[in-house]
Parts: sequence; C-alpha cells; structure tokens
Amino acid sequence: MNPETIKLRTVNGQTIEAVVLSKRASGIEIVLGEGIHNVKCSLAPTRNGMAYAGSILGREVVYERSREQVQADIDRVNPALRKSR
Repeated sequence: MNPETIKLRTVNGQTIEAVVLSKRASGIEIVLGEGIHNVKCSLAPTRNGMAYAGSILGREVVYERSREQVQADIDRVNPALRKSR
C-alpha cells in the first residue's frame, strides 16, 4: 500500500513532501521524516478556509488547498463515506 503524500510550502518558499496520517476537512495530520527522525504535525484550516497551516519545529508550513478541495479529494477516494452522512 502506498501512503498518501502531500506537498507543503515553507515560509522560505521551499516545498516539502509529507506523509498523510489522517485527512479530514477539519484538519490534516502529517508526518515528516522517517524512522526515529520523524516529526508529527497537525494542519488546521486558515480563517478564510483557502489553505491549511501548521508549525513543525517552530517553522510554519502551508498546504495550499481549500477545505472544499480537500473534502472533494476525500469523497473521490472513498465515496461510501459520503453516503453515510
């Protein structure tokens, strides 16, 4: 099974690949690094809902997708979850 990865942007403009632990419209949990050198982080939606932001080791990272886009991704991957509402 291939884990889902997302690209995050740092304040410096660099992009980082992170592995997704859980993905919901209300927040995304990610892991950076491998083995004992990994760091977990929670990304929360911004006030305007156009991105998700979090802090890893004191550095801000941003996932530039809106809540609607993330919810559409979740519905596309597993449509059975949408019907249960």
